[in-house]
Amino acid sequence: MDKKDIYEHLAKIYLDASSKKDNKSKVDSVLIKNIFTGALIFLFGLGTTLVFFVPKNRSLNKEVELILAPEALKINFNFDPAKKEIFTLNLNKLDVSRYSKVGFAVKKANFQDNITLRVEFTSNYREKSEVYFRNIPHKWTDYKIDLSQFKGISDWSQMENLSFAVEEWNAREKKGVVYIDNVRLLK
Repeated sequence: MDKKDIYEHLAKIYLDASSKKDNKSKVDSVLIKNIFTGALIFLFGLGTTLVFFVPKNRSLNKEVELILAPEALKINFNFDPAKKEIFTLNLNKLDVSRYSKVGFAVKKANFQDNITLRVEFTSNYREKSEVYFRNIPHKWTDYKIDLSQFKGISDWSQMENLSFAVEEWNAREKKGVVYIDNVRLLK
């Protein structure tokens, strides 16, 4: 083999290798373009589906809430010296007139005890009104009370506090625990 044959052989090897490399990069760029086009078509179809087929006037939550107690409350009662145990939330002159209900979840610790819970609102004008809940369950139960059931309050614009009470004459046992959670005002 002479020099000319060697050069031609090397050129042939080099040119064949570079053309394979070009073909591979062309295939990669076509693949990327196809994936990008497919993704655009998918996103367009998804957007069209969401715009035309999802109801527009659905309500997210009709009951707007104001959380009064973010963590669980515990009334640990012992009626040996006391006659009632009270947990009071200071409302600090809160305007409750925009709300229609008070809601909370409650449970008792002792399965056998028979407990009645008193829920009481006090206004800044010293108006008081209470509602009683008999036979508090031992599993979490959610209650929602219309504020209209608190008959003794005429002006809800400046509320002083919300109290939860367990009274000796409304509990069978002299000792026990009542848990209250998710205390909130609802519209």
